[in-house]
Amino acid sequence: MERLMKTLFRVLIAAAVLVAGPALADDEAIKKAVEDKLGGKVDSVSKSGFLGLYEVYAEGNIFYTDEKVSAIFAGNLIDTRNMQNVTQERLQKLSAIKFSELPLDLAVKTVRGKGSRVFATFEDPNCGYCKRFARDLQNIDDVTIYTFLYPILSADSEQKAKQIWCASDRTKAWLGWMIDGNTPTGDGKCNHPTDKIKALGEKLRVNGTPTVFFSNGERVGGAIPAAQVDKRLKQIAEAK
Repeated sequence: MERLMKTLFRVLIAAAVLVAGPALADDEAIKKAVEDKLGGKVDSVSKSGFLGLYEVYAEGNIFYTDEKVSAIFAGNLIDTRNMQNVTQERLQKLSAIKFSELPLDLAVKTVRGKGSRVFATFEDPNCGYCKRFARDLQNIDDVTIYTFLYPILSADSEQKAKQIWCASDRTKAWLGWMIDGNTPTGDGKCNHPTDKIKALGEKLRVNGTPTVFFSNGERVGGAIPAAQVDKRLKQIAEAK
């Protein structure tokens, strides 16, 4: 991802001096041209419906180009008719997953109240934002949280993830560490799913923690406030 974005910024800087070529025939031709210029894989290309621009989706990001791929534009596209953030809405749709396909048996399960509302998170045990998120989530009731221990920050993160998974009470060990600072014990030598979770995170392009997946497949990155989580859970329940 870093390589693609660095290349993208170079293209952006050079865009003003690019010589416009002939219009390309179709979406696939534009896709190939963008891949050739950026040196990375493009997932999809489609007409944006605005200003003749094409939407390019690559490595979890959206940017725009014209039919000649003479310039590339990064940033949010706003529909001024209703002031909707078109880019953000499209990104939510394109980055969504099939929640039913998540291997929830590989996650630490936390249930509060009846637990009827469900979402999943990817979190690193040493992530400060994840700890703040865990504390904030204490304010949400009637929820089941599936936490995938996703150690991407350090070797110590991986060791803690293994220790928490191998604990007799995983939920207690997880919350004890994230909220109360009780260091997990044990050697972490059990049949843990750490490698499987890391592979899953890479497949889903989870590039930071915490990352939240709601039951409708929607993805949200970052330690969003508990009130926002609760609001989204209510909206999803009402939409069923």
